[in-house]
Amino acid sequence: MSELERITARRSELDALAEELGKQLREVQAERDELVIAERVLRRLAEQDRAEAEAAVAEAPVKAQVAGRAALLVPHRGECPDESALPGDYRRILSIVRAAGGAVQVRAVGEELGLEVEVRGKLEPLRARLTKLAERGWLHKRPDGKFAARL
Repeated sequence: MSELERITARRSELDALAEELGKQLREVQAERDELVIAERVLRRLAEQDRAEAEAAVAEAPVKAQVAGRAALLVPHRGECPDESALPGDYRRILSIVRAAGGAVQVRAVGEELGLEVEVRGKLEPLRARLTKLAERGWLHKRPDGKFAARL
């Protein structure tokens, strides 16, 4: 094999290697971009969790930004007696409790909503919403853990 053939063969090997490395670099950059986005999302979620925890400790109502203005997600009943001010899922929960005609367990409300009530973890977010409605005066939470509609 002549020198020229060896140089040409080596250049071909290096071209193939450069192409493979370029492909790997593009894949690494794409994954890195995805991780940057995931990191931003996690930071925002952590900030929201921290803000909610601080609000819960201070027992202040949690507010959200709507059109650049602070708005209470679940308002106190005394401030706004019209339940149309509640988010849709909270209105549905409230109507289920009212339709029960008495105190209901979280499980019963979950069944009406079509949740997997056999899985305890599926009911905890619902329990938190019922508790929030009780804290804001929309429901009454009894000592036995049941919830009843306020008149």
